[in-house]
Amino acid sequence: MLRRPVLLKSFRVSRGNGEDGSTLIALALSLPILLSVVFGILAMCLALYSYFYVSYAAREGTRYAIVRGNDQPSDCTTAGYANCIAQTGDIQTYVRNLGFPGIKSSNLSVTTTWLTAAGAACGTADSCKPQGNIVQSTVTYTYQFIVPFVTSKSLSMVSKSQMVVAY
Repeated sequence: MLRRPVLLKSFRVSRGNGEDGSTLIALALSLPILLSVVFGILAMCLALYSYFYVSYAAREGTRYAIVRGNDQPSDCTTAGYANCIAQTGDIQTYVRNLGFPGIKSSNLSVTTTWLTAAGAACGTADSCKPQGNIVQSTVTYTYQFIVPFVTSKSLSMVSKSQMVVAY
């Protein structure tokens, strides 16, 4: 059996071509851009989360009010939120205490308006809260964007919900 002779080539590493450290420089130039994009995406996700919370909070505030019309026996300060007539301050306290992570309740405000069944403004008196009238809750939240290398901006988010008083 004949064997072919193995030819060995000598490989020499060139050290004078000027490419030493080019990977490090490319990383140093691209990493801030990449991290800014990643943190920007995270900030947008948190902003969407906050907006969905604001929408949810408006619905919950309205639901809280529709089951606490003027057919209830007393106001919420003496009855303790169970069987009581909802007031604007009670609804704001309820919404602020929903307790979602990442949401600053100090940046949250709730405005509640009672309307007649025809849709005309009625006011906030207990006589405006009978069954069949409309409750409208407006929740406003100020979201603070925090993105590296970008000046801090705030975004005002508003959501409105209305339902008919049930009880």
